[in-house]
Amino acid sequence: QVQLVESGGDSVQAGGSLRLSCVASGLPYTLYCMSWYRQAAGKQREWVSSIRTVGKTGYADSVKGRFTISRDNAKNTLYLQMDSLKPEDTAMYSCAAGTWSFRGCTTDYWGQGTQVTVSS
Repeated sequence: QVQLVESGGDSVQAGGSLRLSCVASGLPYTLYCMSWYRQAAGKQREWVSSIRTVGKTGYADSVKGRFTISRDNAKNTLYLQMDSLKPEDTAMYSCAAGTWSFRGCTTDYWGQGTQVTVSS
C-alpha cells in the first residue's frame, strides 16, 4: 500500500521560512518523480515544484528563487524548503508521486497534505 505522509506545515509571518517533508512508503521511491502541489481556499490546485529521479528540478514562476525542492532517496523523503514566504503562499501543500513524461511528472499517488499559513 502506497503512503505519502506530509509534515512541517505551520503558521508563520511573512518573510519567514518553513521546510515541508513527505515520507513515502510502499513504492520504489528512487524510481518515482516527486512533486509538490498546493491548493488555497476557494482556488484550484496548482503545481509548485517537481524533482525527477535524476535530480532535475522544476518550479512554478510564483515560487522560483524562494522555494527549493530536494529528495533524500536513502530516507524515501521529499522536502520543500520555503523561504521569504508571502501571504499568497497560504495553502494546503500536498506531495505526489508519479512517473516522468514529456509533460512533466505524473501524479499517481497523493498525500493528505499539510497546511501552511502565512500572515502579513
